Amino acid sequence: MLRVWVPNALEGRLCCARHEKEPASGFTCGDAALEQDLGLNRSRTPGNRIVYLYTKKVGKAPKSACGVCPGRLRGVRAVRPKVLMRLSKTKKHVSRAYGGSMCAKCVRDRIKRAFLIEEQKIVVKVLKAQAQSQKAK
Repeated sequence: MLRVWVPNALEGRLCCARHEKEPASGFTCGDAALEQDLGLNRSRTPGNRIVYLYTKKVGKAPKSACGVCPGRLRGVRAVRPKVLMRLSKTKKHVSRAYGGSMCAKCVRDRIKRAFLIEEQKIVVKVLKAQAQSQKAK
């Protein structure tokens, strides 16, 4: 709740319940921390008026698809979904296998694991062939 004093016909109006007094400036109680909590920034216009600008929510970069790594993905813009929709594809992913969905470390581990599994299959096949040739003799 923003504590803003708006002048009206009633005299003796308080600026806010916290201060319980009349405002010295005439309009606000000057609680800057509360304005920050509400996402408001005070800005002076070229016409010398003070207006409130509503700050937008901060975007977050996507997490890794592996679910193991705690951090966010590097190389992907951290913006809100509506803005992400308008970005070009080059700003939404990294030029690598699984770029934009998995971090580099997880991709590296996945490739190594796949290579070792394939190698293990080849070893098993060779051992079976050797066993077959031993039986044939």
